[in-house]
Amino acid sequence: MYAIIATGGKQYKVAEGDIINVEKLNAEEGSEVAFDVIMINNDSEVLCGEAVANSTVKASVVKEGKAKKVIVYKYKRKTGYHKKNGHRQPYTQVKIESINA
Repeated sequence: MYAIIATGGKQYKVAEGDIINVEKLNAEEGSEVAFDVIMINNDSEVLCGEAVANSTVKASVVKEGKAKKVIVYKYKRKTGYHKKNGHRQPYTQVKIESINA
């Protein structure tokens, strides 16, 4: 059994026990968060739309951190212009506890 959840403008396929990195949430380590469900796939059927309107996925926050650095390099030829910049995107790591259908 797995579910499709949406958070931070992205969609994730999750099952119970999975550990995923999502966009930074305002939650402390050890706290529980709930995600809205887009779709649930049981072994026998697929549920979506009105069938999953009251469904949730509960997860616990494992840790918060920053992803690897992404280098942004701007360059224009013949003018001597170049600019190097870096960015580290913050994330929240969560462990999926249960899928309530």
